[in-house]
Formats: sequence, structure tokens, C-alpha cells
Amino acid sequence: MIIIRKPEEIFQTAGAIKNGTFSGRWHFSFDAYRDPENNHFGTLRVFNDDTLSPGALWPLHPHREIEVVTYCAYGEFRHEDESGKGGILTKGGVQHTTVGKGIFHSEINNRKDKPMRFIQMWFFPSEPGHDPSVEQKSFAREMRMNQFLPIISNEHSDALHIHTYAQVYASFLQSGHTIDYQLKKERGAYIYVLEGGPVWINGQQLPTMGAAKILEEMDINIRADLDTELLLVDVLLI
Repeated sequence: MIIIRKPEEIFQTAGAIKNGTFSGRWHFSFDAYRDPENNHFGTLRVFNDDTLSPGALWPLHPHREIEVVTYCAYGEFRHEDESGKGGILTKGGVQHTTVGKGIFHSEINNRKDKPMRFIQMWFFPSEPGHDPSVEQKSFAREMRMNQFLPIISNEHSDALHIHTYAQVYASFLQSGHTIDYQLKKERGAYIYVLEGGPVWINGQQLPTMGAAKILEEMDINIRADLDTELLLVDVLLI
């Protein structure tokens, strides 16, 4: 089963934060936004597409017992926590934070002259009580061109490791090209068109900023009409 979520069907929000503003597309219930139809998707709890104005930041705030994945869509994302750990991501860079027993952290637009856009995903951990940690890695466009490149995984050794049953794949799919993905039993896939598009998933059109839930074991075929940046999140359905 493929469920298409059109861009206008995904919750949109905006507001003031420290030193500036943000705008967001929140795919699942988050903060004051509640959507009983989209509380989570398997082990994926949060999927937010946020843009911060130049120099804007979310000040230090606490979290516990989540696995956080951040993917930079453009600009310069900077992470900080109370221990000083963190780093800067640019387009195609990914960061994984094990919150575990608890941390305070902050998301920052590192540039004073340009906006910054990032995708942040939260996952339910497979077990509680991990020590907090932060790691990151950059993936050039050539590495993810016309393929699904694992960037976060509990299975793939070249990806950043995550303490849950999930994988995150990135792809730069060139115009006219196709890629395939096989979804296994008891797994679900969440596909998001970050940029470019539209794409066709098994014959169904998915526009820019649109998302697709795939809920049954199947062979997935994706074709791009134009150059397209994609994320695919493969999760255990719980």
C-alpha cells in the first residue's frame, strides 16, 4: 500500500525564535500540533523540515530517550549541547545524536547572512539508558547519485550507527533516472522529496515537498522527471 501525502496536507507552521524566525513542515504530531492519523510511523516519531532565518537558533533545551538524526538541506547547521559537543553540517551532511539518559542541546543557523534548512528525525530507541553521544558525517552528491545511500543505519557499517530498528537513505536522482528499493516484511518506508521532482513511485506521482508512506512488503520503483533530492526512511512497524 502506498499513501501519498501532498505538500498541502503536511502541517505548516512559523514563528519567532531567538535572534530570528523559523518556518516548518511537521509530518507527525509535535509540540502543540496533534494529528491522531500521524502520531508516528513505526519507529519514526518525528520528521520535521525546518528553515531558520540568518543567525536564528533554538536555545538549549532538554530531551531524553530519543535517537535524533539531522540532515542539512542547505546552509550551515550548527549543533551545540551543554558539554560543548557538536559540529557544523553543510548540504548533504548528517548528524546522529543519541540522547539516551538526557542532554540539553541547541540547533543553530551558523550563517548570519543566509537561511538554513534542515530535516530532523526522532526515533524511538530499541532500549533505554544509553550514554549521550554525537557524531556526524558528510556525503557528497556523487556518493548518493542515482542510488539510495545508507547514511544512518543499525545494519550498514559505512553509515552512522543508530540504536533503533531504522535506516535512513539519501539520494540525488537525476532527471530520467530510476532507482529501486525492496521493502521487507514487517517494515515500512517513508519517502520525502526534499528538492526538485516530481518523482513517480510505482506509477503514482509524488511532488516536491510531498511524502509517501509505504506499508507492505513490495518492490519500490522511483523515477524522476527532474533532478531530485530524496530521503527514504526504512523502519520497523510497531
